[in-house]
Amino acid sequence: MNIDDFEAYCFDLDGTIYLGNQILPGAKETLETLRMNHKKVLFITNSPTQTREECRRRLESLGIDVCSNEILTGPFISALYFSENFPDALIYVVGEEAIRTEFNHFSLKVTEDPSEATHVLVGLDRSFTYEKLNMAMNAVRNGAKLIVTNPDPTCPVPGGFVSDTYAIARAIEVASGKSIFQVTGKPSAFYGERILKELNVESDQCLIVGDRLETDILLGKFSKIRTCLVLTGVARKEDVDKTKIYPDFIIKDLNSLFFKVKQPC
Repeated sequence: MNIDDFEAYCFDLDGTIYLGNQILPGAKETLETLRMNHKKVLFITNSPTQTREECRRRLESLGIDVCSNEILTGPFISALYFSENFPDALIYVVGEEAIRTEFNHFSLKVTEDPSEATHVLVGLDRSFTYEKLNMAMNAVRNGAKLIVTNPDPTCPVPGGFVSDTYAIARAIEVASGKSIFQVTGKPSAFYGERILKELNVESDQCLIVGDRLETDILLGKFSKIRTCLVLTGVARKEDVDKTKIYPDFIIKDLNSLFFKVKQPC
């Protein structure tokens, strides 16, 4: 594709820009080229354990300059979702500190008492216990709506994968006998709407680049935004036909994103 095919470019993080503490091939160069050509850039991650500011610092440590308002994360999107749809909710959180930090910015109410919760929000919790499972289960059985930051069952790390949010959310769903009410992260329509609002562009002027068919590429399909699958993370080329989720472009890594680069004036 040509760099001028789109006005705005959205990039997933894990498996697209970096893997673990290693920046992936072509990521820094591609972002610098986009900046030089005055393109809008937005980083769109489902990560439920990082605030926007923490993501900014991580990118900065890898040599990528970015502002916090150019980043959307799982906790931030969930905070937006509650502030717009359930501003008076009492939320029991299964997750890490990033969720509470972002919720504080919106003055959302978090409760430690599952019996009074109107909603349970589930993100990745690396200290998840049987006690937390029971507390979340009882909240949902008592009528609290089960909200999930992201539908990722696993997350890529160097050398393999670790379990992610959806593994925990499904345990609560099974134990409570109640279905998940809403997933706020990719590929939800809410996330897609927020992307276009943040960038202030029409959907046909935006490209989503990511490594997951079920989140990044489906997000584009649901939001009428074109997509590019990069093969540096979860998905492999053969997975496209298996899942029947077809991106508009497929590239080996970000070095292959553009075949022609316009030199800035």
